[in-house]
Amino acid sequence: MNRLMPSFAMKKIAVSAALAGAAALVGLSAQAGVPIERWQLPNGAQVYMAATDALPIVDVQIDFDAGSRRDPPAQAGLAGVTAGMVEKGVRAEDCPSSAERKNTSPFDGDGCRVPALDQNQLGEAWADLGAEFDVGASADRMSFTLRSLADPALLAKAVALAAREIGEPSFPDDVWQRERERLSAAIRESNTKPGTLASRAFGRDVYGGHPYGDDATEATLAAISTADMRARYAQTILPCRAKLTVVGAVTRAQADRIASDLLARLPASVSNASGACPALPPVAEVPPLARAVTERIPFDSAQAHVLIGQPGYARRNPDHFALTLGNYILGGGGFVSRLTDEVREKRGLAYSVYSGFSPGLHAGAFRVGFQTRPDQADEAVKVARDVLAKFVADGPTEAELKAAKDNLIGGFPLLMDSNRKLLGNVANIAWNDLPLDYLDTWTAKMNAVTVSDIKAAFARTLQPEKMVTVVVGGAEPAAKK
Repeated sequence: MNRLMPSFAMKKIAVSAALAGAAALVGLSAQAGVPIERWQLPNGAQVYMAATDALPIVDVQIDFDAGSRRDPPAQAGLAGVTAGMVEKGVRAEDCPSSAERKNTSPFDGDGCRVPALDQNQLGEAWADLGAEFDVGASADRMSFTLRSLADPALLAKAVALAAREIGEPSFPDDVWQRERERLSAAIRESNTKPGTLASRAFGRDVYGGHPYGDDATEATLAAISTADMRARYAQTILPCRAKLTVVGAVTRAQADRIASDLLARLPASVSNASGACPALPPVAEVPPLARAVTERIPFDSAQAHVLIGQPGYARRNPDHFALTLGNYILGGGGFVSRLTDEVREKRGLAYSVYSGFSPGLHAGAFRVGFQTRPDQADEAVKVARDVLAKFVADGPTEAELKAAKDNLIGGFPLLMDSNRKLLGNVANIAWNDLPLDYLDTWTAKMNAVTVSDIKAAFARTLQPEKMVTVVVGGAEPAAKK
């Protein structure tokens, strides 16, 4: 045994390897045909379930509207650090029911009070259960994920422990002081990289003050306290706001119990006068760009980092399928894309070049990205812009569309060939309020997209004459036009 590695870490590695081995032995088939059920708990939580017995594993994801889009500008990063601190310890709590006493461990001397657990004790407990629990935050949501073997005894204990982490995080101040120093050091180190500078400038210019463009800095981290985390958590993490996805070897009755138990330690939702879940403050939409912006940041590097883009579209946009197919042709398809052909193959201006949309609750950025020699940056930017403008004006050819459909539709089963991938897809349906038959109709909707659909969708979404262009590299003075 590696004596430098805590025993619980070694156990977790062994558990992960065992679960991976089980998946390899069983072999999962494409699960597009797995029916999805949806219902609402008495506490208001929405539950989505896809039952499959391909593996004796249960995967759960719980999503809340508590992502970084709700961070105050002066505390950018609050959502991310709050999510990270959930896993750093749980406070001591009374254990009111015999069921909880049976499924929760360890206890104090009288058997009716559950003691506090620190980060190391939590790690040991998860390793002993052979289960995994994680918390993370994106721009839109805070997500809790649980993976456990479906064995009833182990699953019940894993759910009980996860419920404690969800409902009773301690947010220890001494741990946050160390975490803040670690994160601040990571930020200082990342600030020495051209890619970080390019991404930060691009987000600031594209989003125009919208929280999608905010990044955590040393100053914003210094403004965050554990009291801020507790207040943010209490405001946003309520049962009535939960969208909970359960995938794996479970029945509906079991999934209902799992969902109820996972949220049981959260405070009861405070309903408004109409009896509905209290609304969170609205977040403004991403403003459209009024004009083109070019920003050049000097940096002594062998390669210039280039990003070109603007606000794209929100995931609820009905053009999603047309934009997905069109982007594959433009720059999302790797070596078969137009950008790769024009920028790399014909002119050798970059080793790789890509384009992509990042739709969310708001209009996530569309971007074209590549690296090139600083002395070739202007030429490469012009070529990329020309390719984009021509694609928006003319759309793809019939041959390009057929090839894109063949590739994306042919690869669709690989997006759901494991429990974890299926979990992500069903959670996506839950989060975006997509139809329950979304996975079953996906292929037909892709096949229905025409060249004219793509041309019209791109014309509605992108304005090539109003792009943000960020170039980091070379010795030119910084300027914004």
